[in-house]
Amino acid sequence: MFRIHAKMNPSFLEAFILIFLIISIMTVCIAIFDAVPHMPILIAILLLIAYGLYKKIPYKDLENGLTQGASAGLSAIFIFFFIGTLISSWMMSGTIPTLIYLGFETITPHFFYAVVFIVTCIVGIAIGSSLTTTATVGVAFIGMANAMDISLAITAGAIVSGAFFGDKMSPLSDTCNLSSTIMGVDLFEHIKNMCWTTIPALILSAIIYAILSPSKVLQNTHKINTFKEGLLSTNMVHWYTLIPLLVLMIMAIKKVPAIITLATGTLIAILISYFHHQYGFSEVLSNLFNGYTSHTGIKDIDSLLSRGGINSMMFTVGLVILALSMGGLLFTLGIIQSVLSRIEKLFKSVGSVITGAAFTAIGINTLIGEQYLSILLTGQAFQAQFQRVGLKNKNLARVAEDAGTVVNPLVPWSVCGIFITKVLTVSTWAYFPFAFFCLLSPILTILAGWTGKTLTYIDEKQQN
Repeated sequence: MFRIHAKMNPSFLEAFILIFLIISIMTVCIAIFDAVPHMPILIAILLLIAYGLYKKIPYKDLENGLTQGASAGLSAIFIFFFIGTLISSWMMSGTIPTLIYLGFETITPHFFYAVVFIVTCIVGIAIGSSLTTTATVGVAFIGMANAMDISLAITAGAIVSGAFFGDKMSPLSDTCNLSSTIMGVDLFEHIKNMCWTTIPALILSAIIYAILSPSKVLQNTHKINTFKEGLLSTNMVHWYTLIPLLVLMIMAIKKVPAIITLATGTLIAILISYFHHQYGFSEVLSNLFNGYTSHTGIKDIDSLLSRGGINSMMFTVGLVILALSMGGLLFTLGIIQSVLSRIEKLFKSVGSVITGAAFTAIGINTLIGEQYLSILLTGQAFQAQFQRVGLKNKNLARVAEDAGTVVNPLVPWSVCGIFITKVLTVSTWAYFPFAFFCLLSPILTILAGWTGKTLTYIDEKQQN
């Protein structure tokens, strides 16, 4: 992206007005008209093309900017395809159902909020989707909290925290893959690097939830029992179904490239699936493309397990292509360069650069309400700044997740905020102060920037 040569040098005022218009278009379309983010980005692309033509920039140069911007996401797109096949194969093999079942087994009569947090972390990691975790097991926990007459706001905060821990850290998560690929960082190296801020946030959150948990005895657990019975009825909950996960972890430790690791995990999972179900070859191919479909007859179980496939990645793939194409135009027209040249004097130290990137991700979430764009635009805007202060890109990838991925559910008009409020029937303002993991993550990443701890430098001698 940063190799794209600017074809003009607009004034700061022009660049600022264009960025303001783009943000306004996205905010209005997403927040007021409930549009998917693809449409306002497409409108913004047309606006930028019109501006470029008005400035006498040849259309061919604008087209090259589009394609060069989109090409930066090709590796991400290939990984998304393999993620889709991995998820569906892990459903077929029983790997994900077994992980979810083990999560429910941890339910105890004590430390209810902490248990809700840990279980949603496990389920979130297993399926890589915060919204699916919230809409299934999250709803079950809200029902239990309601029956026990304990705080729905704290319960919802624990659910959101756990679900977005999974969204942030799971190798199956599209945001995790997006962040690592856009910044040019190996997927598992990215996950490992995030542990420096994520594990402290996880531990602190668990402790706070344990302290806040009521002393009441856990009652009315029929919803959880229904989940467990439904999972067992699939005949996919077995010890051997965890083999694909073990292989994935070993290959990650060995730093095997992500695509090879994901493809191997998919192949092993398909083979494992034949231990308990004889799939036809055409059925396997269909599941890998369209996703696995559960037929237990239990609505929540079927909703939880019916997912995956290449086709499920198309929404994200389309968004990545459009957003990066828009970024390519912004660089071709010199808009990003113009803005950064004006404010770069504010970002001379490591701490200020990380703080600026974090607040940019938070600002995009707040203004636009879109999780993916907070990662994409922050990555596009700050890669050069991070390199200038000697930081490796994996630091930026971590900041984008710490202040981008997990902040989206805290914004009432965001995509995630609206969805969560609808399915949990708890307002964003109510659970906001209790989503401790989501609140701690950006704070810890900014602290890491100013202390210099856990950062990785291009020149390793600078590392503390």
